[in-house]
Amino acid sequence: MGMWAFLVQEVLFFGGLFTGYTVYRAYYPEAFIAGSHHLDITLGGFNTIVLIASSLTMALAVNAAQNSKQRPLIGYLLATLFLGCVFLGVKVIEYKEKFDHHLVPGYNFQWPDGGPLANPSQIFYSFYFVMTGMHALHMIIGAGIITPLIIMAIRGRFSKDYYSPIEMFGLYWHFVDIVWIFLFPLLYLIGRH
Repeated sequence: MGMWAFLVQEVLFFGGLFTGYTVYRAYYPEAFIAGSHHLDITLGGFNTIVLIASSLTMALAVNAAQNSKQRPLIGYLLATLFLGCVFLGVKVIEYKEKFDHHLVPGYNFQWPDGGPLANPSQIFYSFYFVMTGMHALHMIIGAGIITPLIIMAIRGRFSKDYYSPIEMFGLYWHFVDIVWIFLFPLLYLIGRH
């Protein structure tokens, strides 16, 4: 019950962000489309594939735990952690690019095209950094949680009789992946044909 209560709270949190995003996108559609075109769709698409693969490895880890398959469990947990770290590494590359091009909202923000979209595009990037930053924070927390689970799995703590920590973490990991499935089209695919 505790994990489900936590996930409901997370849905409310991200729901507030998505609602704010929707309202401002309705007010400034051109700025949001222009801002989206400055995001790297290739890196965003790659990260989407990475997270879908990590959901698969996490589901396989839960199955391995349920069937007392020790070695596959450890392998799938390690693969999930690796894929999560790949996602975060790509996100660092994307953030560095935004800092290099002065596309971080604030005093040094420089809109490449100038003109009337300069100020409203900062709103898009504010949502971009808050939403993807909160998502990345959840990924970092997930990496911090999965590490002791890997250690416990190496020590043989999980079996078909006791696998609930793996299953609960799987729910968390899938939730974080689902959030990205919504973030990717909202941020990267706006107005692309």
